[in-house]
Amino acid sequence: MSKAKILVIEDEKDIVELLRYNLEREGYHVVSALLAEEGLRILQKELPDLILLDLMLPGMDGLEACRLMKQDPKAKNVPILMLTAKSEESDVVVGLGLGADDYVTKPFSPKILVARIKAVLRRASQKQESKEIRVLGNLTIDLPKRKIAWEKTAIELTTLEFDILEFLTRHPGRVFSRDQIMDQVWKEGKFIVDRAVDVHIRALRKKMGAASDFIETIRGVGYRFKDMEGFDE
Repeated sequence: MSKAKILVIEDEKDIVELLRYNLEREGYHVVSALLAEEGLRILQKELPDLILLDLMLPGMDGLEACRLMKQDPKAKNVPILMLTAKSEESDVVVGLGLGADDYVTKPFSPKILVARIKAVLRRASQKQESKEIRVLGNLTIDLPKRKIAWEKTAIELTTLEFDILEFLTRHPGRVFSRDQIMDQVWKEGKFIVDRAVDVHIRALRKKMGAASDFIETIRGVGYRFKDMEGFDE
């Protein structure tokens, strides 16, 4: 699977290029904005895995941008790592209070910054993995009970159907090939062919009724669960 997508919101072009160079060298996909307003517009089009947010921005500052991001149902669960000057200690406290996950002071070591990014992404991933009740719009997935419901109506699934749905909804918006789904869902040592995934997804869609539209076929690639607004982490 590809590395995470990182949105950099920073008004100093030299710093943006420094960040882009070091992050892309680590395999991350980088999207950048020079203004907070531009960064907020990008968030409405493509959801990143992490946001690097400078606090001192012209126009709307980083604290206000952080507040708006955490109020946005679509973006509220994206981790934020703040970039700050040493003199902004009080702003750091406010930013963390608004929901930011961590901060790095300028000037920063690229190696330390990358390490902090990896740590934040790891914590975010662990939080997602440990979620017991997953709510996506009108769809509810109860992981401990291995049950799902659409608009409070229970849907009976086989073990494999549930495992496929659980895996896809764990990564909304991301496309997975049949091989990737097989690797995650089928037990080791069991011989299958990749078209078995198609058979199970077809059965899953039939049982899910109106909710089946959220499982999308990406022609020539595989499947994904639609990235929905209001996905509750």
